[in-house]
Amino acid sequence: MTESIMYFVFSLLINALGNVFTIVTSSHIHPQFLGSAYWTAAQVNLGEALHISLFWTFLIFGMLTSLLNAALMHKFDIKRILGNLVFMVPFSAFIDLFAGFFNKVMPDATSWPMIIAYIMINFLGVALIATGISIYQRVNLVLHPADDLMQILRFRYFHGKAGIAMWISYTPPTIMAIVAWIMTGKLKNFGLGTLFAFLCQGSITGWADKHIFPSLKHQRLDVGE
Repeated sequence: MTESIMYFVFSLLINALGNVFTIVTSSHIHPQFLGSAYWTAAQVNLGEALHISLFWTFLIFGMLTSLLNAALMHKFDIKRILGNLVFMVPFSAFIDLFAGFFNKVMPDATSWPMIIAYIMINFLGVALIATGISIYQRVNLVLHPADDLMQILRFRYFHGKAGIAMWISYTPPTIMAIVAWIMTGKLKNFGLGTLFAFLCQGSITGWADKHIFPSLKHQRLDVGE
């Protein structure tokens, strides 16, 4: 258990750091150029529309997704929901902390070398997110509600078909982005980094399953009957 907790904490740290790399690099170039992973971009837009901090943005919408998962499971599993909360509180806090630090130390990109460097950092952020997901899904102590949603859809509703489940799981962040756009008339953090995440995040997670802590094996996930 101690080893599992250490893996879990490490995965939280690198996942949060990866999210912040995508958010900060996007905001320091042009909000429509780089962008973040899809869920991250949608939550940042809605959080700014509602004028709430990154901590509360990620925590609130993460737990709303947890309630959606309960509805899809046809069961209010308090243990599972508390597990999502245990994930979201430190994860949201790490994102808020890291974002505050990197926003201060990273200047705006005003030259091509800086722009190229920020693109590389943005893509590194996506890779860190994917690697963090790989680790905590294998540990399977508690999950991010969005990953929980994807697994529930995949194994309960779509007979193990990951591709369909992934696309359907993007419904909540799409709704968040639409609401944010209606409220503010603009969207940001959707760009090159978002496209890279769409195309490569799943493959990087699969690579990490085999090469990052390869002795760590997937545990059985309860997705209901």
